[in-house]
Amino acid sequence: MFGYIMPEKPELKIKEFDIYRAYYCGVCKAIGKRHGQLKRMTLTYDAAFLAMLLCSLLNIETRLVKERCMVHPLKKSFVTYNEIVDYSSDINIILAYNNIKDKWTDDKSKAALAGMAVLSREYKKLVLEYSGKCAIIEQRLSELSRLEREGCASLDAAAEPFAKLMEEVLDYESLEDDIRQVLRWMGYNIGKWIYLIDAFDDLEEDVKNSSYNPLLLHFKYDGSGEDIPAFKDRIKSQVEFTLLYCLREASKAFELLDAKENKSILENILYIGMLSKTDKILCRRSCGNCEKSV
Repeated sequence: MFGYIMPEKPELKIKEFDIYRAYYCGVCKAIGKRHGQLKRMTLTYDAAFLAMLLCSLLNIETRLVKERCMVHPLKKSFVTYNEIVDYSSDINIILAYNNIKDKWTDDKSKAALAGMAVLSREYKKLVLEYSGKCAIIEQRLSELSRLEREGCASLDAAAEPFAKLMEEVLDYESLEDDIRQVLRWMGYNIGKWIYLIDAFDDLEEDVKNSSYNPLLLHFKYDGSGEDIPAFKDRIKSQVEFTLLYCLREASKAFELLDAKENKSILENILYIGMLSKTDKILCRRSCGNCEKSV
């Protein structure tokens, strides 16, 4: 369900792309240093966005250094390091563990069980450091699992737990209370957008596996006289309305924040990248294969 918050790379200037990649690579390397190299496979675009957003609000200057990477050993790439990048790497592991745990609860897949085993030790350490945040994230995912078991057909009710989860992810205690409230509203709408766009993205797979999907229940898909492409065409405009509303509210919240460092890159992600992702997934253009990190 993670990995949708991305920039529209062709619209970035060369320097902007280098800075974005420096945050992405910085979070990746921070995961390796803090939690072990294997855990770098859990990296998502969302963690890079979180690091860049918080650094902008805290006015932390982006300092770039060139380093080699084990994935690309022959070419040096820009990397940035600071305490927020470290924090984002921790949040990435927390979300990755709970995402895998949720998959294990739903599907009982051996891959999910193996993933939990790989991350469990690090997660237990992070629970001690971020006890309140981890408890809320676990609670929200538990609520989501309950709604799925009950076959909730309300889109708003089904999306609420994940929206509240992302509300917690974007909140950062060192910021002033008024800024934190704006961030929470921004996170809430981003979370709702992620949940619903992921549901639309997974329609074929969920029908094939007889898995829960709120869109199938809300729009009464029975599979008898309508195939999935026709079903998508029927519901697309209504889903698009909700998705664009969420993006609009998240953008309004961002405009209330005093973002300084790398503001243009954040604007690219919120105003162009996420809108482009919405268009690609809803329209399924040939060039629009969804890039997921996890």
